[in-house]
This record gives sequence, structure tokens and C-alpha cells, in this order.
Amino acid sequence: MALTQQQLEWLQSHPELKPRYSMKRRIEHHDYTSRCIYMITLVVESRNQLLGSLCDSDANHNIPWVNFTPLGREVKKCWNYISKHYPQVKPIRLQLMPDHMHGILFVTEKTPYHLGRIINGFKIGCNKAFRELSPTMSPTTQTSQVSHLWEEGYHDRILTEKDQLKRMCDYLIDNPRRRLLKSNNPNLFKIFNSITIGTQEMSAMGNIFLLDQPSIVAVKCSRSLVGEELDKETNRLISLAQQGAILISPCISDGEKHIFRIAHEMGYSTIVILTHNIKPLWKPGGKLFDACAQGKLLLISPWQQHDEPKKLTKEICNRLNSIAASIARE
Repeated sequence: MALTQQQLEWLQSHPELKPRYSMKRRIEHHDYTSRCIYMITLVVESRNQLLGSLCDSDANHNIPWVNFTPLGREVKKCWNYISKHYPQVKPIRLQLMPDHMHGILFVTEKTPYHLGRIINGFKIGCNKAFRELSPTMSPTTQTSQVSHLWEEGYHDRILTEKDQLKRMCDYLIDNPRRRLLKSNNPNLFKIFNSITIGTQEMSAMGNIFLLDQPSIVAVKCSRSLVGEELDKETNRLISLAQQGAILISPCISDGEKHIFRIAHEMGYSTIVILTHNIKPLWKPGGKLFDACAQGKLLLISPWQQHDEPKKLTKEICNRLNSIAASIARE
């Protein structure tokens, strides 16, 4: 569902809704010297595209890829050298993007150093290469007023769930393709903070013009809805989607997730009410990302960072379903 020129102009006229990013995030009570697997994200200062350029698939690459600059190649070397300076730490995977990087580190045994010190050591090596290569950079990539490559801090994600490591490795491999989609559809991945939806202020990402569609149907399934009854309700709702209705739900129960999974596979537009807030740098994963890039998805969140629920209670589920019902119109 491509956006019209009028819709694009409206989106471009609201730059003040773009959030500020922060890379500082630590998990309370976690021992950052213990055996653990982390996904690390670092961002280049001022988002300068110094590490490489995005390239589409070609005869030599069957998926989009990043052509590294000399600095990007040095950053890759520094990453691979981490285990030489910290023997307890094993780099598993690295994905450099033009203006940031994702990497997976495995702390194989208890280390005398906090993860922050290990990342700082990596940064020092990168900064050395950055200063040495700065005079040779093209005028469009020179940053003579900056003596360091990375923005302050880093983002870490602890990988503890079953199959999470494989999913994150797949995510890193797919990152160039996702970035190309996002670059081609920037307005569909813009975060809108404090916009009024219904009677409530919310955050949103995706095609906000789905809210203007004449038919929006709330999907609410009891956890006891299974078998033939679930099939009947699925067929009813997918038939409405086929006729142009937009399905909306927090997708809490297995039945709701099942219906939305089929809707996404069939290419129908949906609105999902998130059970968490929309953090800076966050993007939907899997097929939701592709649906967002196609203008067939709107994600909305009633949660601010300070009031995000720690767990879903019956009261919270009822609240989210009430929001869906208040937005729906059939």
C-alpha cells in the first residue's frame, strides 16, 4: 500500500516527532563479567556513513551487502582481535553497516573485566584507526572536528532464550536487506511520539493512514477458542480483510496471533497494539518488518518508557483490547 504524495508531504512536515537516540542501556542486577552471550550495537558519531556503502544484490552477491571502506575493514580487524586482548571473549559474528554495527560476543567464562571495559578496548583500537585514516578520507566523509569514531556508550542485548543466537545471527545477515527497504521507505519506519489516536496519546510506527480506512475490525479471541471454532473465526476475519477491512488487535492470545500470522502471509493490512513501548532504534522483526516496508502495518503503543508493564496482567490485556475496540469501526 504505497503512500500518496499528500501523505508523504504530511509526514515530511513533522520532523519534530523524530526521537533522540540513546545507546546507554544496562540490565540491573546482571553480572557483566559472567559467562554470557551478548549482541552489541555501536553507532558512528553523528551517524556519519564511514564504514561502508550499501549495495543491492548482484552477480557476486545473492543478497544485499555492505562494501566496506578502509576504515570499515580496520574496524572488522579490531573486532576479530578482541579475543587476543581478552581470551575469555569470543567474537561470534559481526555485521557492519554504513553508520553503525551489530556484533555478537560470547564471554566463555568468568572474566576479570566488565563488558563495558571490553567494548571500550575495542573502541580504542577503532579510534586509533579512525585518526590514522582520517586524512585519506574523501571530503564527503571527513570529520575533522571529531577525534573518535563511535558515539558514547553502547547497547547490549543478553541472549538467553532457546534458538535466540541463531535468530540474532540471521537478523544480522539480513540487516543490509532490511536497511535498503528502510532507506527506500523512510516514512514508514518513522517513530511518531505523542500523537492522538482515538482519545489517547500514543507512539506509532508504520502506515498511520491505515487509521483513516473506513473499516477497522477488532480481533479478540478467548484462549479457549481452538479447533473448528478458531477456524470459523479465522475464516470470517480473513474474509473481511480480503474485502478491505483492517484487522486490529494486541495479538495476545494464540488465536489472535494465528489470525494475524495468516493475514500477514496473505498480504492484508493490520494494526497491532504493542505490549511494550517503541524504543529508539527499535524496528519490527521478521515478516512484520516487510509488512511495514510495504505500508501494510501500523504499530501503536500506549506505553511510555517509564510505565511499560513488566508482565501482562488481565487488567492490562483488557486495557489493550479496549483500545482496539475504541479504534475499530465496522
